[in-house]
Amino acid sequence: MPGLDETNNESYRYLRSVGNNWQFNIEDLHPKMISRLYKRFDTFDLDCDGRMDMDEILYWPDRMRQLVNATDEQVEKMRAAVYKFFLNKGVDPVNGLTRENWVESNRVFAEAERERERRGEESLIAMLSNAYYDVLDDDGDGTVSVDELKTMMKAFDVPRKLPIPSSRRQTLTRVERSSDQSWSISSESSGWSPTILSGTVSTLTNI
Repeated sequence: MPGLDETNNESYRYLRSVGNNWQFNIEDLHPKMISRLYKRFDTFDLDCDGRMDMDEILYWPDRMRQLVNATDEQVEKMRAAVYKFFLNKGVDPVNGLTRENWVESNRVFAEAERERERRGEESLIAMLSNAYYDVLDDDGDGTVSVDELKTMMKAFDVPRKLPIPSSRRQTLTRVERSSDQSWSISSESSGWSPTILSGTVSTLTNI
């Protein structure tokens, strides 16, 4: 199986374009992380052929149409965001992404996200989060309820609990986006302000 580099992977291409020579080394990952990443790949690989195809990924926005009655315009915006996100994640529009290359592609994407953060560039995780947020925040009040956040997780076909510590789960009420596009949590207790929606997208995509 050919390896990944700047000739066949968008994230490597981005890193090299800005002078970052980071290179994947499987020895840097704990076996449990590798196992978790492969398990997530198998969730994405709808036809179980060992390859993640863009058509399989673009199934998610259509799920949002079914779950929250998203408009055609909203679905197209989500599809564009999902396409850009997973193109950079290593899913080739024609050849897809094989299971064998998934772990490396996942990790180089994470390094590219860190580089974008260092350079003050837009995070692709935030871009994808915002596309879904705009659909979930149907009343435009700048917040998303926990139930609506769970709807997004359902759209991603993730049979897992919302990644919120049990000590906070009962008090968390709303997810908010501030003017600078960051995220915060409203709750009955003070001191709880994680970037939960972007964090949820990161969890769903194993970044």
